[in-house]
Amino acid sequence: MIRLFERKQQKKSQTKKVHPGELRIQKDMEELELPGSCTLDYPDENDVLNFVLIMKPTEGYWKGGTFNFSFHIPTDYPHTAPKVECKTKIYHPNIDLEGKVCLNVLRFDWKPVLTINTVIYGLQLLFLEPNPNDPLNHEAAELLKKDTYGFSQKVKRTMNGNW
Repeated sequence: MIRLFERKQQKKSQTKKVHPGELRIQKDMEELELPGSCTLDYPDENDVLNFVLIMKPTEGYWKGGTFNFSFHIPTDYPHTAPKVECKTKIYHPNIDLEGKVCLNVLRFDWKPVLTINTVIYGLQLLFLEPNPNDPLNHEAAELLKKDTYGFSQKVKRTMNGNW
């Protein structure tokens, strides 16, 4: 009888605790409608809280590029916004050279009713309509405001590795 109790206790301690964030992200992923230019990759298939969004814009300044964004979902998601970082070096007014992303829904506009879908479409919008009025990369924002052709050329050069 004691051994049976010990086994039950051992089994309980071995089972992984599922955080609310995991449950919610699983629901978000079931309802996910990725744009055609995006795919997801899970570096660790057992870890639903960390994944990579691979974005390949089909129009705009960054057309033809491939940009990887790492997503880290906090255990208290959706009460806390996901952490998103661009892993591909990019010349963009709203993404700095360290990969930090300026997207309102990742900061002060985040609400628990928002989903991963909202974040992904927000990122896609940054590639279609970069916002020079709320920049992280001030140089890129100024160039975009003053000289769209020069900005376009600089984006092309940097996408080819010429920084």
